[in-house]
Amino acid sequence: MLDSALVESGERRIGWAARAMPVLTAIGARFAAERPLEGLRVAACLHVTAETAVLMGTLKAGGAEIALAASNPLSTQDDVAAALADYGIAVHARAGVDRDAYYRHIHQALDIAPAVVLDDGCDLVNILHTERTELLDGVLGGCEETTTGIIRLRQMTAEEALRFPMVAVNDTRTKRMFDNRYGTGQSTVDGIMRATNTLLAGKTVVVAGFGYCGRGVAERARGLGARVVVTEIDPVKALDASLQGYDVRPMAGAAREGDVFVTVTGNRDVIRGEHLAVMKDGAILANAGHFDVEIDVRALDELAQAVHRGVRPNTDEYVLADGRRILLLAEGRLVNLTAAEGHPAAVMDMSFSAQALAVAWLVRERPSGLEPGVYDVPEEVDVEVARLKLAAAGIEVDDLTPEQERYLHSWRAGS
Repeated sequence: MLDSALVESGERRIGWAARAMPVLTAIGARFAAERPLEGLRVAACLHVTAETAVLMGTLKAGGAEIALAASNPLSTQDDVAAALADYGIAVHARAGVDRDAYYRHIHQALDIAPAVVLDDGCDLVNILHTERTELLDGVLGGCEETTTGIIRLRQMTAEEALRFPMVAVNDTRTKRMFDNRYGTGQSTVDGIMRATNTLLAGKTVVVAGFGYCGRGVAERARGLGARVVVTEIDPVKALDASLQGYDVRPMAGAAREGDVFVTVTGNRDVIRGEHLAVMKDGAILANAGHFDVEIDVRALDELAQAVHRGVRPNTDEYVLADGRRILLLAEGRLVNLTAAEGHPAAVMDMSFSAQALAVAWLVRERPSGLEPGVYDVPEEVDVEVARLKLAAAGIEVDDLTPEQERYLHSWRAGS
């Protein structure tokens, strides 16, 4: 039986988020009138937050039947889960569950036998292709929300393992520029400050990875007065960071100087035992990449002589043999969604609007024969989301004149 107090709290939280999500709210009203998803079964593996709840409500308004599991057990907001369940959405998520329960919840979401899947990290799609293959023939396609998931999906495509089309919502301009850069940047710093109450001004912040997320973290840290060091494996991104004034060096060198470390790469073992062994006393480790593999927590456990759990909320202190203390935030999981509340709702408004419109596009297009693979969100969807967001903010832009249109579409016109 649902706890009515949790339901009421969740409804308030969802209502607050919805205030900052005018684009998705407008799409929800349109979906309610047109019912483009009538009878569609959707299985989603996403962060169970208030912003996600607004997306779930939009899809339900369009006629979808939804089962939702969490893409991270530490990011689930239990009151939001309760409110969604009260609204008629099957929610399989609870904050702080162990790994076995996490995967059990994904299986329970798949029990709906979905026609469309929504994923954040590719765990649900992975299970479909390895453990629930009996459901594959019924899947029209799906959407992937994050960089890590896209990497996995492209590898599946390269190996001809992916059995249905997936839309790379993460790769839209509105997602990469705003969600990844501004959302991850602000919410990651928010999570670090909530967990540690540290002053970033004057500190050395090491950002591992200079994609859109890493840029956002680096910008916000520098804006608060930190000296920022960037580590990269991509020469072009490393050059970009250098030309923006950041100190660029390998992690082996940065490990000795950093006060705060943030991993934002989508890869594993970015901070390893040899790095941990030379870090300063009091070094803070935070992960803003998707999975809890970017920081080698097992190596940290092996180096530690003692571990003090919960010295502050979402902060564990590892004491090394020589007395140095290393602080690990959020168990190495997403610090912005565990120690803080994730991206601001105004940012998720764009990402989830693209997600909702991409689902409707998939339903329209799959009968015409989309092959298995990774697809970009149609440009018109991305532009529509941006235009709706500008309109909601009262911002106007110029339109091309007929002469400008002709010039852009003619190869004969010269200087």
